[in-house]
This record gives sequence, structure tokens and C-alpha cells, in this order.
Amino acid sequence: MTERIDVLVTEDISGAPLDDLATRHRVVLRPEAWRDRGALRELVSRARAIVVRNRTMVDAELLAAAPDLRIVARAGVGLDNIDLAAARERGVVVSAPLGANAVSVAEHTLGLALALARRTVALDAGCRSGEWDRSPGTELHGGTWGLLGAGATGRACGRLAAALGMRVLAFDPYLEPDDPELTGAGIELVPLADAVTRSDVISIHLPATGRTRGLVDAALLARMRPTALLINVGRGEVIDENALADALESGAPAGAALDVRAQEPPRPSRLDKLDNVLFTPHIAGITVQSQERILRLLSADVDAVLSGGRPASAVDTRGAGRR
Repeated sequence: MTERIDVLVTEDISGAPLDDLATRHRVVLRPEAWRDRGALRELVSRARAIVVRNRTMVDAELLAAAPDLRIVARAGVGLDNIDLAAARERGVVVSAPLGANAVSVAEHTLGLALALARRTVALDAGCRSGEWDRSPGTELHGGTWGLLGAGATGRACGRLAAALGMRVLAFDPYLEPDDPELTGAGIELVPLADAVTRSDVISIHLPATGRTRGLVDAALLARMRPTALLINVGRGEVIDENALADALESGAPAGAALDVRAQEPPRPSRLDKLDNVLFTPHIAGITVQSQERILRLLSADVDAVLSGGRPASAVDTRGAGRR
């Protein structure tokens, strides 16, 4: 089949906004297209717009195979699977509704922290097996929450932590201390060392870049408080998972929750055997509400570009996106 495709959806993305878009443009749903590179290249060669999540690698090679492509719409906020420089060179708009899932990510992050602090999962399993363990948990109120990355999701998380009565610190090399979005949220910008050594909970909201890959290594983990909790809702590559397993097996930090992994789905690892580790399947930003918001904004951008208009959620293709 060689018909032109107005909008190609290469992953499992669906909803009413796409259905509405299909009344004006030819939308082709291929949720498994990202798995077969050859088939993907053939499909994008006929597409004017593509909608992706994080599994479709929109690199220079794929963009070169799509002479009519005008917009790449990212159903999410991380942009590490899209070659922004190559898109800019070809005049392709990259659209991502940055911040549209910030509340979802923040609520999930807080939920993971509370589950670790109160050992919710372990206690549930114990009750189901006939145990009645009433040993005390830990309050978050009065403690310090450290954000590694203070973009939209980090700030949303900071606001929830502050509502619990926590002091909120943040490390972010892209922001200034007097940034109104930080001061307005009551977040104090500090050096990385301070965020790590002074925090009772550390949550990661960083993208995977050359500066952040492996940032949380053995040396950084050793600087955390022994009672601290580590939560990653950014990108799995930010953490050296072997170093994290070593640290947790030695008893410090006290626990970790990982929504994202260096490889997804992950291979079996030592982390699987530790009862002070919680896992979720890269789900922090995925709620019914956030997905509807994202798809509505993306569909509007695709419609605008294909109709000769301007997209509202175009990202700056000169740099990496923020979570």
C-alpha cells in the first residue's frame, strides 16, 4: 500500500482526540510499528505527521526516510528518543506538552515515598500471610525532600512535599536561584552535594543526557543519609543500578523506588531480591486525566501544522526537553 498517511501512530496511543483528528486527516494506527525498523521506515516515508511515545527512535536515519514529515508529536515529556538537531535541520516540528503530566508524576512520586516510609507493600504481604507486624514506620512531615531536576514534574512534586510539611531543596543546573517558578513553589536551589546530603527523600526528575547518565553512582549514594529514600521517576539511565544494589545491600540508603529503568522492560537483577525496593512499570505520568490532556494538546498541534497553522506545544529543538 502506497497511500499517503496524514498521521501515523507508531505505539499504543488512542483516545477521543485522535478519533476527532481522524475526521479531518487520514490517521493510521500501527501500535507495534516501533518494533520493526524496516516497516517503520516504509510507513514514515508516506507520513506527514507521526505520534510516538518513548519506544520509537526518531533519529536522523528515520527522519531522512520521511521527506514529507512536518511534525513529530511526543505523547509524553521525555525527548531523549528524538534527535532534536536532525528535526531542526529538516524543518520538522517536535511537539510535546511539557508539564501536562506533572501532577500525575508528582502524585505517584509521593505515593512511592509514603509506601517506602510506611513499608506498605511488605505489610500488606505480611497481613495476607497471617502476620501482624506493628513495628513503626517513618513520618515524612518535618523532613527534607531533595529534587534532582526542578522542571515541571520536579516542581509539582516539591509542592506536594511542602504540603506535607517538608522543606524542599532542588539541584538543577539549568535554573537560577531566583527563578520565580522555584521561589513561587517554596523550593530552594542548592548544589548537588547539598541536595544529596541534606535530604530524607531524594526524587529524580532528570532526562537522560550526557551530563546525567550515571549521575547517581557509588560516590553519590555514599553521601546520602543512611535513612534516606531514593525515588526515580526521571530516566533509568541516571542511576548506576549495580551501585544502587551494592548500596541497598549494605543498608544505606534505607530504600528505593524505581518507576524507570536503564533497560525497559528490565532484565532480572539483584534489585529484584531486595524487600526495600519498589518497582512500577514507567507509569508515573500515566493517568486517565494526564493521557487525555496530552492527547488533546498533541492532536491540536498536529491539526494546526497539517492545516498550515502554528502548534502551541512546539519544543525548542536546540536543546533537550525537561520533565
